[in-house]
Amino acid sequence: MYIPTAFREGDLEKLVGFMRANSFATLVSNLNGMLAAAHVPMVVSVQDQVVKLAGHLAKANPQWQAFETSESLVIFTGPHAYISPTLYEQRENVPTWNYIAVHAYGVPKIITRHDPPELMDQMIEAMLDTYSADYKAQWYSLSDRYREGMMQGIVGFEMAITRLEGKYKLSQNRSHADQKHVAHALLQSTDPSAHTIGVEMQRNLDGNECC
Repeated sequence: MYIPTAFREGDLEKLVGFMRANSFATLVSNLNGMLAAAHVPMVVSVQDQVVKLAGHLAKANPQWQAFETSESLVIFTGPHAYISPTLYEQRENVPTWNYIAVHAYGVPKIITRHDPPELMDQMIEAMLDTYSADYKAQWYSLSDRYREGMMQGIVGFEMAITRLEGKYKLSQNRSHADQKHVAHALLQSTDPSAHTIGVEMQRNLDGNECC
């Protein structure tokens, strides 16, 4: 991802928090020389300062065949907003877009029912804890035959992140006055995404003022 210095975010805790808050991600892999993508809910964990992602694909989805042999990219996207040049002090400016995105790279490790069964069980347990804790009791009350059939129909994966890129494009390349004008305008917006960008911009401004 192209990241000018002004927009680069490297704080691990901040990036992990963003990924957890925007965990329905796009998984991109190189399958037989062609790009394949899937939209997947991810479980984000940190173990000994290593960030790991876990999830699963339908076994019928051939993308999992690219795992373990090549690098994959997981794209986490968040709020975004159009920025009008009318908000800048100088007239000679053009429109742009503010947004937050995190890219995570790594080689996914395949998890299937042919591995030690507890690996798949742990992946399912983590998914339930993250997304549907109130469903856990119902899931475990289902027949072993049904649950086993469901797990036979998926391919799980775990990906240790080897490269993590964060881009917080919040007008940091503009003057302080321009940033304040843009943040103020976005905070007044009725669009939730634009408003959230305004909040992030204001937080960034407040942090710079106090330091």
